[in-house]
Amino acid sequence: MRSRFIAPLGLALLLAILPLAVQAQSAEPLDRIVAVVNEDAIMQSELETRVDQVRSQMSSRGMQGPDEQALRRQVLDRMILEEIQLQMAANADLSVNDTELNSAVRSIAESNDMTLEQFADALEGDGLTLADVRRQVRRDLLIRQVQQANVSRRVNVSDREIDRYLDQQGDRQGDRYHLAHILVSLPQSASSDEIQQAQNEVRRLADELEQGADFAELAAAESDGSQALEGGDLGWRSAGEIPSIFADTIPELAVGEVTEPLRSPSGFHLVKLLDREDGQQANGRNRRDQARQALFQRKANDELEAWLQEIRAEAFVDNRLDAAG
Repeated sequence: MRSRFIAPLGLALLLAILPLAVQAQSAEPLDRIVAVVNEDAIMQSELETRVDQVRSQMSSRGMQGPDEQALRRQVLDRMILEEIQLQMAANADLSVNDTELNSAVRSIAESNDMTLEQFADALEGDGLTLADVRRQVRRDLLIRQVQQANVSRRVNVSDREIDRYLDQQGDRQGDRYHLAHILVSLPQSASSDEIQQAQNEVRRLADELEQGADFAELAAAESDGSQALEGGDLGWRSAGEIPSIFADTIPELAVGEVTEPLRSPSGFHLVKLLDREDGQQANGRNRRDQARQALFQRKANDELEAWLQEIRAEAFVDNRLDAAG
């Protein structure tokens, strides 16, 4: 039952949300290590390919993106987290069968309004192959399995919580919110100095936004959240799926407005309301089922960021990006 609730937590399938204009690597691969993750390595050539892809994706969205150094740091941080989760998948003997993989790839093609054959032709025109995409999709599906297995078991929803939620939400239960955030992360047992430093950092970012900085570009350059390279975009959330720390604040925002810094177990957040939709009120048993699902997803969203920080802290990571140039 839980697995269907937590499915949206998985990393977005790379080409399902991004245009096809992914640049092929133009230079010869550089055989230098930019990061060691436990017993595996991330190579300079791999990083450069991903940076080219992300830069192309940002450009297609009209985002200028951060400077080269900040972008490379953000991309490598994401690659390190992905590598840790893929190692966890291997250790747990997780796999993706051909039926699941074929279905996912077909969904990506359809999301781009193409048949599978048209999709393969478009990839070829961008210097990629369908095999390249299948490898990336397989990786993303494995990461989603790892997240489902490790985050869902940390989440439980009681009947009392459902009752309280229904009382609090009232007519807002069906409302939906499109959110983005900037995260200044904190370790689980942060010292007073670390907390003060994070507070100063999030205040600096809030000041930049007040002075006219673009939210998406600032998120891409500065946010510690896993959605940084998407401009901090958290996607659409129902009222119940909004992280609990934001739940009282978000419904009061006007579209385009940004919260004051909000504290969560993961750190300090600046949250922007990108858009909102008024929903229809559900009734009876269906209303309770929707509430249970919304609360489960909210708790899962709360737990995911904290879990990602935990596995990053527990892994051996030697980041050599600066030394590698």
